Amino acid sequence: MKAVLLLILLFFLDSSFAQEQFSVYFESNKSHLTNKELLRLDDWIQKNKKSKIVAINGYTDEVGSVEYNDSLAQKRVDFISEYVLEKVAIRDDFKTRSYGEKFNQSENKAENRKATIYYILEKDLDRENEILGIKEIPIDENLPLHEKIKLARKGTKIRLKDITFFQNTFAITPESNGALYDLLFVMQNNPTLMIEIQGHICCVSSDRRKLSLERAKQVRRFLVAKGIALNRIAVTGFGINYPLYPIPEANEEQAAANRRVEIEILSK
Repeated sequence: MKAVLLLILLFFLDSSFAQEQFSVYFESNKSHLTNKELLRLDDWIQKNKKSKIVAINGYTDEVGSVEYNDSLAQKRVDFISEYVLEKVAIRDDFKTRSYGEKFNQSENKAENRKATIYYILEKDLDRENEILGIKEIPIDENLPLHEKIKLARKGTKIRLKDITFFQNTFAITPESNGALYDLLFVMQNNPTLMIEIQGHICCVSSDRRKLSLERAKQVRRFLVAKGIALNRIAVTGFGINYPLYPIPEANEEQAAANRRVEIEILSK
C-alpha cells in the first residue's frame, strides 16, 4: 500500500499540484550552499517550523557528464535533507529525487543549479492527503485488530469496539479482556508502533468529570502493567465532542456507539 501511496504522491509533485515549494541555489559544481543561500534557507525554516516537508528534489545544469550531474544533484538533496532534519516536520513517506540535468532547463544556468523543497503549510495540514491526492482506503471493521494495524497508516483511527466500561466509571468490564489482550498482542509484536488512545462518552451534556480521559488512561494502565513502554502510548479524552450519533441518543445502541475507545496511529 505504501508503494502505491508514494507513486500517487510523486505524480502530484511532478504535476506541481497544490503544495508549496521553495528553492535554494548552488554555485557551479558545489553541493554546499553559500552563506547568502544559507540565510535564505534559515529564513524559510524560521517561517515554516509548523509546515511539513513532503519531498526534496535536486537539479544541476548540463555542464559535466550525465553521471556526474546525477551524483551532484543527489549530494545537493542530501545536504538540504540533513540541514532541515528536526527543524521542520517531514512526512513519513517523504521522498527525495535527484534529476541531475534531466529536466526542463532555464537558459540561465544559475537557475538550474538548485534543490527544491515541496511542503504543506500549517493551515493546510488538515487537508494534507487531499492536497497530495491520496485517498484513504477504508479498513474493514470485521478484520482482526492486527490486520487493521497492518493496513493502517499514520493518522488512521481504529475503534476498539469490544472495550466497555461500567456505567459512569472508568472501570473496564471483564468482557473487555479479549479486546485488551488483542491490543497488547499488537503492541508487543509491533515494537515501533506508537498510538494515542482516545476516549469518548455518551448521554450527557458535558464531560465535567473528564471520564473520557480517565477511560483512555485506564486502557493505557493495562498496557503499561503488561510491559509496554509508557512513551509509546499517548492519551486524550474527547468527551462528547465527536459523537457518532447526536446527543441525546435515540436508543442504547447509539449510546453504546458514542461511549467508545479508539486508537490513532501516531507512527509505525
